[in-house]
Parts: sequence; structure tokens; C-alpha cells
Amino acid sequence: MDTIRVWAQTHTPSALRIVLILLLAWLVRRVLRSIIKRIERISDDGDPHHTTELEKRAQTIGRILRQAASVLVWSVTLMLVLGEFGVDLKPILAGAGILGLAVGFGAQTLVKDVITGFFILLENQIRVGDTVTAAGCTGVVEAVNLRTTVLRDQDGTTHIIPNSAITVVNNATRDWSRALLDVGVAYKEDTDRCEMVLREVGAALEKDSVFAKKIIGPFEYPGVVKFGDSAVVLRVVVKTQAQDGPTVQRELRRRVKKAFDTMGIEMPYPHVKVIRDHEGAA
Repeated sequence: MDTIRVWAQTHTPSALRIVLILLLAWLVRRVLRSIIKRIERISDDGDPHHTTELEKRAQTIGRILRQAASVLVWSVTLMLVLGEFGVDLKPILAGAGILGLAVGFGAQTLVKDVITGFFILLENQIRVGDTVTAAGCTGVVEAVNLRTTVLRDQDGTTHIIPNSAITVVNNATRDWSRALLDVGVAYKEDTDRCEMVLREVGAALEKDSVFAKKIIGPFEYPGVVKFGDSAVVLRVVVKTQAQDGPTVQRELRRRVKKAFDTMGIEMPYPHVKVIRDHEGAA
């Protein structure tokens, strides 16, 4: 009994300090997460159906800050708890420094991933929700981490790309997007008449209550952009909100097809002509 009493008297203050350290770590982590959430809310425009560029950046930075805060808080907490158990931290820290140096030489790709990820975030090259092409993969950005970037393509496939593999980024939704449509018409058609129909389609789309919000610039009609093998190619271009380029393009394509059908304008497509000899062979 005396031994138990002595052990309790000796270790109770230390145990209380450990509990206090864990409690303080939990509180610090909660406070940091709360601050990060407040930073994200500052950029919130209140519209759950539309994500602004500022909101995208805040979400991306917020995710990284939460990860970094968790690692930092629990690392310091572990060191303090080990100290309360009487563990000498100097050899551990020295060993960690040597181990870190060795790992640095042996894991250069990992270090390169982290450094590249840091500059991707710092320079705001990619944000959550952007449609990008990186390392040969195209998709919507679901996450940007210090080591990897996660894309999901139209088929639902997830691509996890090491940041060091990203050398060139093609961002299709940075600040704004564009709906571009090339329309082929038969050589016999009057191109001025065809362009007039395209302008009518564009004007109707600008007045549409749904699509008017997605369009942020006037329609442009460069005219004839190409003489194809079987068609004269006309172009229609319009500037849109960052995420709405494909949506506006699909609707524009649908309306142009219906308008051309109504006006009797031929949109040629490849034909195969089979010529038979007098014996019926092809």
C-alpha cells in the first residue's frame, strides 16, 4: 500500500499535466479550425448554387491550413507528453534531424511534390472546382494537397496526380470561360443568310432568363473560318461564367441545329457512295 501511495503522489501531478496538455491541444485545434472556417465564410457570397473564384481559393487554402494545423498541434502535443513521461527529447530531436536529412536525400520526389504543391497554392494556379488538364489528365479539381492533386473526369474516374508530375496546367475555367461553336454548312448555302440565323439564335439566348446569367459578354461572329472538304465552317463565340462554358455551348448547339432545320439550311455530313458495275458487283 505504501508503494502505491508513493507512486500516486509522485505521478499524479504529471498525469494531471498530461491531461491538461491534451485538453489544451484539443482547444487550440478547435480554435484554429474555427478561425479557418471564419476565413472561408468571409469569401462566401451566400449563393449555394454558384461558387465564386474567391470561394474556390478560400476552400483550397482552408483545406491545406487544416491539415497543417493538425500536424503541427499534435506533433507538439506528442513531444510535451513524452517529456512528462520523463523521456529525454534531445536525442529524439537530434535523431529526427538526422533521419529527416536521410529521408530528404532518399525521397527527393516526395520533397519535390511538396515544394511544387506549395507553389501551386501560393500562385493560385489550381482551385477546387476548376476544370483543368494536368499531367495528361482532364477533369474537375476535387482536392489540392501539398503532395497530390485530385481530379475527377467526366466518366467519374478519379486521377490522383503527384504534384511533381504537373509541369503545365491548362485551366479551362480560370476567372471566365468561353463557348465556341464551329458550324459547317453546305457550299451551296448563302453564308450571309446562315450568319443572320446564327445572330438570331445568339440574340434569343441572351434574352433567355436562365442562360442570360451564364453569359458575361456579347456574342461574336468571326464569319467563315474554314473551307472544309464538304462544308463552309462558320464560328460563334461567347464569353461565359467560369463553369458555364460547356453548358452554354451545348444549348447553343441545340438551338442552331433546330434553327437551321427550320430554315432549311443544310449541314452536310460524310456520305459513302457505292458504284456497282453492270454485273452488280461493288
